[in-house]
Amino acid sequence: QVQLVESGGALVQAGRSLRLSCAASGAIHSGYTMGWFRQAPGKQRELVATIRNGETTHYADSVRGRFTISRDNDKDTVFLQMNNLKPENTAVYICNAHYTVYNVWGQGTQVTVSS
Repeated sequence: QVQLVESGGALVQAGRSLRLSCAASGAIHSGYTMGWFRQAPGKQRELVATIRNGETTHYADSVRGRFTISRDNDKDTVFLQMNNLKPENTAVYICNAHYTVYNVWGQGTQVTVSS
């Protein structure tokens, strides 16, 4: 059974950077598509970025060019490098692992960006 644990969330000022980590354990393998989602108060969960096969990436339009998703297969860890953060990026960032019928979510890590 796959488990995901996020870390790296913090309170930062606008314009700063953060790096989130998602450590996977259990029956994880490279076939899983890993992703980051976020949910702001009163809003629906939305996709931020995904990485497939360790290299094929996809980004939401709002973060493309500022956020970078990467994966360390040896350590079963996925990262989200977030640069030039904006107040509207404030949300709980949640890691996801998806493979066929399997869809696993982490608990999330809070990112708060002050203006």
